[in-house]
Amino acid sequence: MPGPIWSRLFLTPLLLASLTACSPLRTIDRLTPDNTYRLSAGIAYGPLARQKLDIYAPLGATRPTPVVVFFYGGNWDSGARGEYRFVGEALAARGITAVIADYRLYPQVVYPAFVEDSARAVAWTLAHIGSYGGDPHRLFVMGHSAGAYNAAMVALDPRWLASYGDSPGMLSGWIGLAGPYNFLPIDVDEIKPIFLFPHTPLASQPINHVAANAPPALLLTGSADTIVSPVRNSGALASALRAAHDAVQTENYRGVTHALLIGSFAKPLRWVAPALAQVVAFVKDTAPAARPTPNHVAQILPRGAS
Repeated sequence: MPGPIWSRLFLTPLLLASLTACSPLRTIDRLTPDNTYRLSAGIAYGPLARQKLDIYAPLGATRPTPVVVFFYGGNWDSGARGEYRFVGEALAARGITAVIADYRLYPQVVYPAFVEDSARAVAWTLAHIGSYGGDPHRLFVMGHSAGAYNAAMVALDPRWLASYGDSPGMLSGWIGLAGPYNFLPIDVDEIKPIFLFPHTPLASQPINHVAANAPPALLLTGSADTIVSPVRNSGALASALRAAHDAVQTENYRGVTHALLIGSFAKPLRWVAPALAQVVAFVKDTAPAARPTPNHVAQILPRGAS
């Protein structure tokens, strides 16, 4: 097994290259252990092709574990759940059941379809994760970049979970990694059609849904992020949450880029930033959510349906 100095000198340049602009992370995948979790792959949470999720359950758990539903980034036009096995493994190895969900992408769909999918995946998880060893009363949503936006919308705007008889109050908390939460006016040409520019709804911005009693938040950023401004987005959202007396923790890792923030969940890159450790501490230290009776008024596919 290579030591930490060898890893930094020889593996890091290769891994950094693979992380450019959230590209497919095949190099990291090859270096990710596969003996720390039990994988249930390709589970349908809806009837459409991209409405599927993978569950990484910790091995050896003797009681229900906390759950994190993770949404990856990629500008809402790219990404696949299989590229983020390193996130599932990192959480499962630390006693957390990880659910990694696909969602529909542009140009197949535009806002708000990917938010609707994210809410549906969370609702499915609330209803069914107990069958996979997870505790639905300790369920968190987490995302990176565009996925952090999806997580924020599910956690802050009650409309989306309400479609399934659920509410943000059923979440123990949410975690945003370098997310865009406050990006009007849109100045990135690739994003404009996804959010119906120039008629982008104000309701599309997570910051506009801050209210009292939101689930506790953990917002992590990198100071070298040139893709999603930490100040304009996480900084502004954290200020709004605090003004509403909502619980929020923030960390801005010095010198960490947009892609390296999620890359730091991979075993060879964990020295870059302690993001994984901070997420695990947040999940394990946050109190369980209230226990309303799930209603699930909309149709949710049963466990194992396809």
